[in-house]
Amino acid sequence: PLLETRAGGKAGGGARLTPTGQRVIAAFARLESEMARLVRAVEPDLAGTGISPLNLMSGFLMKTSARNALRGTITHIESDALTAEVSVKVSDDTVIIALVTRESMTDLGLCPGREAVVLVKAPFVVIAPGDTPPRVSVRNCLRGTIARVETGAIQAEVVLDMGGGKTLAASITARSVETLGLEAGKPAFALVDAAHVILAID
Repeated sequence: PLLETRAGGKAGGGARLTPTGQRVIAAFARLESEMARLVRAVEPDLAGTGISPLNLMSGFLMKTSARNALRGTITHIESDALTAEVSVKVSDDTVIIALVTRESMTDLGLCPGREAVVLVKAPFVVIAPGDTPPRVSVRNCLRGTIARVETGAIQAEVVLDMGGGKTLAASITARSVETLGLEAGKPAFALVDAAHVILAID
């Protein structure tokens, strides 16, 4: 245990740190000091990139069940009384649009220029092969090149390279991979409904 409690009495109750608790606090203080030192050390390397040390570190620390987590910058917001379309630029050539409630936009403090993380679950990504955009009503039609295909007995994962070091993974059936002729190196589009895009902020 980290704390040792004492029942109340004439001197009153209370709690004190155990040796384990003292070690945990000492470890936290050391971690805090080391992180501050690390931030100071990498600041010169990131100068002029538009990326802060804290932004870089949060990318390593963020954990999510969504297969796709893409950091970007909000470029545009279009809203009405109930909903808002938020455009997030995740690479030089790729902008992903998320449909959120007006309340969520306010609660998260979403605004142009603010960084956000786009979260998309792989089963919500549809792959359309070819170099011509398909005629569909889906808000996000993202161009890329198939980086790799991993096929199992039933399911398959197709990873699309969108440039700028960003990729998007789709979970589809193994039969679809065969039917569509999906192979690494071929052009394709990732189709994502704006309502299936989740936005997270640091």
